[in-house]
Amino acid sequence: MRDLTDKQKEILGFIESFNAREHMAPTVYEIAQHFGIKSATSFAHLRALQRKGYLTRSSKARSLSLTRTTTSPRHLSLTLSIPLLGRISAGAPLLAEQNVEKSVQIDPSLLPYNAGNRQLFALRVNGESMRDAGILDADVILCQVQSTANIGDIVVVMVENETTVKYLYLKEGKAELRPANSEFTSRFYDLDQVYIQGKVIGLMRTV
Repeated sequence: MRDLTDKQKEILGFIESFNAREHMAPTVYEIAQHFGIKSATSFAHLRALQRKGYLTRSSKARSLSLTRTTTSPRHLSLTLSIPLLGRISAGAPLLAEQNVEKSVQIDPSLLPYNAGNRQLFALRVNGESMRDAGILDADVILCQVQSTANIGDIVVVMVENETTVKYLYLKEGKAELRPANSEFTSRFYDLDQVYIQGKVIGLMRTV
């Protein structure tokens, strides 16, 4: 793998892990979302991996197929144990359950760089208001504990004693909690009403 850049090695490892977990290949958008890069940049890396003989692809969705894999096999002990805290509503918010239901295990390579060194938690989504961001009903979102966020981040927030997951924006001095589904509308709150609990950095889906 000496002919690959560090980023190409990370993308190859992500594709391999995604295939093992989901039993299908990730899309260009999912790769871009995972690494926090533009879809065009993700596509360029895939083209490079294709030229170097590490994968094949066609114009069809989820057509990535690995021809060469990472050289270092992952050991089962190299996983993170993340506490799962009840359910969270992505439609009409439900009161957050702060008791840990169980722990979920995840390969650190599926998380953004260095996220495994930070405090993480998981929540199960209930609702479809974040559907167009790829977050579906019953998904488990993986979150990084933090009390601040950047504009446009997908965040877990406590507002009016309820917890929800939305895009965070500011509009006319108020916090806008914006859904990713045209069937839902944004909600606006005074800044001191919104308590950020964490930033969404990934998800797990069971089928």
